[in-house]
Amino acid sequence: MFFATYLHDLSPFIFHTPLRWYGLAYVLGFYLTYRVMYFLAQRGLSEIKADAVADFITMVSVFGLVLGGRVGYMLLYNFDTFIHAPWTLLMVWQGGMASHGGIAGVTLFCGWYAWKHKISWAGIGDSIVCGAPLGIFLGRIANFINGELFGRVTTSQWAMKFPTELTHEDFIEQGGSKELFYEIQRQQLQHSPDIIAYFEDGHGGRAALEQVLHPRYPSQLYEALGEGLFLSAILIFIRLRFPRLRQGIITGLFFFLYAIARIALEFVREPDSGSAMIMGLTKGQFFSTFMFVVGGLFIAYGLKWGKSPPGPAAAAQS
Repeated sequence: MFFATYLHDLSPFIFHTPLRWYGLAYVLGFYLTYRVMYFLAQRGLSEIKADAVADFITMVSVFGLVLGGRVGYMLLYNFDTFIHAPWTLLMVWQGGMASHGGIAGVTLFCGWYAWKHKISWAGIGDSIVCGAPLGIFLGRIANFINGELFGRVTTSQWAMKFPTELTHEDFIEQGGSKELFYEIQRQQLQHSPDIIAYFEDGHGGRAALEQVLHPRYPSQLYEALGEGLFLSAILIFIRLRFPRLRQGIITGLFFFLYAIARIALEFVREPDSGSAMIMGLTKGQFFSTFMFVVGGLFIAYGLKWGKSPPGPAAAAQS
């Protein structure tokens, strides 16, 4: 019953400094992906040599993940704003990153990198997908700390209450007070501690706040495990257990498994505010269906044309 009685009160700032947990999650995600790729490279299980991994991670992080994630968010979830004010693409400090955009950006960058260095695109993918889900894991933990991308309303004992619900139009759609919604906006309250402080400062206290909030799934934590930690563990296990597996197959498995996890977990996640359903699916589910096609193409390539990694012997000679 812990979650059912828990009022989210975490701050997005690290110990009252201007630094945010979300930024730290990105940095740690890049570092852990680097460590996984370096680990695989040392064992001859990577297309990229160990001494080139650091430079690769730096470039793919900036030009693939960050740029792709931002462009993906604007095109997939905030297209109207992008069309009328395209310069908002550069306003990254206002937030807004799409995981599908980040994955697409990384995929395209790896393709360019493979062409430039005349190495296997699928081979690069097999390494980076083993570590990248750890970045997704940390990103979802940061979503939880921020009190964003929370779950759907539920009567489950695994429910929590997020004060940041009051900043979303969904609050009104689910029977919340319009007056309270507009008051929170007028006060420019965006984070859980600020909203809690507002109620404690002569507006009924925490009890009054909890009365107007809906119990919700902590879906960010489910996504952190399903799309992140478990996915990375599975792919690393397969890479080590089957070191001669043809290049492209593990990349294809990543797309398949991520799509399955995302589609399944979207059933407990509140759809993005203002996002219309597409063919009965949330936008996150709909965009994930295309990942099955991409995954199938990588697996088909691996089975027909993919080469096996060089292996430990070649790594020792390099």
